[in-house]
Amino acid sequence: MEIIKRPLIWCKKLPNKAVGSKRQVFDLPQPKLEVTEHQIGEIECCGCAQQGEYPPEIRAGMQYGAGVCALVTKLSVEHKMPLEQICCLFADLYGYELNSETVETALEEGYELACPLEESIVEQLKQAEVVHFDETGLRIEGKLQWLYTASNAWYTHLFVHEKRGEAALRSEASVLKAFRGYAVHDCLASYFKFSEFRHVLCNAHFERALQGSIETGSQWAREIQTFLLGLYKYASHSPPLQGQAAEEKRQKYRDILAKAEKPPPDPKTGKGRPKSTPGRNLLRRLKEHENAVLAFASVEGVPFTSNQAEHNLRPVKVKQKVRGCFRTQQGAKGYARLQAGISKGR
Repeated sequence: MEIIKRPLIWCKKLPNKAVGSKRQVFDLPQPKLEVTEHQIGEIECCGCAQQGEYPPEIRAGMQYGAGVCALVTKLSVEHKMPLEQICCLFADLYGYELNSETVETALEEGYELACPLEESIVEQLKQAEVVHFDETGLRIEGKLQWLYTASNAWYTHLFVHEKRGEAALRSEASVLKAFRGYAVHDCLASYFKFSEFRHVLCNAHFERALQGSIETGSQWAREIQTFLLGLYKYASHSPPLQGQAAEEKRQKYRDILAKAEKPPPDPKTGKGRPKSTPGRNLLRRLKEHENAVLAFASVEGVPFTSNQAEHNLRPVKVKQKVRGCFRTQQGAKGYARLQAGISKGR
């Protein structure tokens, strides 16, 4: 800390607060780049010239070091800055022109270096008891593709695939095909084509759908929403339901659904299968996937929602708003791997 002493100014009356007082100013030092020069010596021994070698990371006559590469990677991935803004900021701070190719090279190197980390994360998720799964649309080279996630509070895996559905979930990059625990997901039909793991459905999706039915006057939707929220409140402060207590809750769940208003017959024929509506489809899903809906109350560690997965997908939506879309497939893959590596648990 720099200490600056000022000469004492004599006056007839000096305020008590000014006598022996101190004031401190916290500020940033002038940023600058440090340049390290590597020189190779040469000696002659036994009639032969002997020469040293540069460190393996020194590959050019002039280059940016690991600190610069780490900074631009952090700015691009975690802070969602476009290449042009990164270059402009670097020039403003350090007085050196940084071109976009340098940033792209740093991101490519980061992608390669993060490969062992990604492999370790995938193995950890495969062995986990509970993992959240979700996907979101991603524009790459102007075309719609999909970003998939598998995550828990400690690990996040992200990968890009051109299709949405079973083909992506069974692809080499997917964790789901080798998972054997409790998979928390939404009601996308492709997830139910897997029987190797136990399904848990995100109740946040059901809550939104139930609220829509309530607003159209559905009484059964109001009752089942009240039941699920009450059960969630109970499960948050109590051990998982077992035995008779669990069966009683299940029976109440079934009774509410059974009392749901019966759909009217077809007005043309007076019989036949009634027309599907959002409310009727919601009722069918709640009946068919009872175990997956109520798992949060009977299994230790199983959550009420899949908010963890949505939390891990949210950064890419911010990234897209800043950039519009990814210019290349490799750029999107690089972002997915690096973002997964720095993703924080909730």
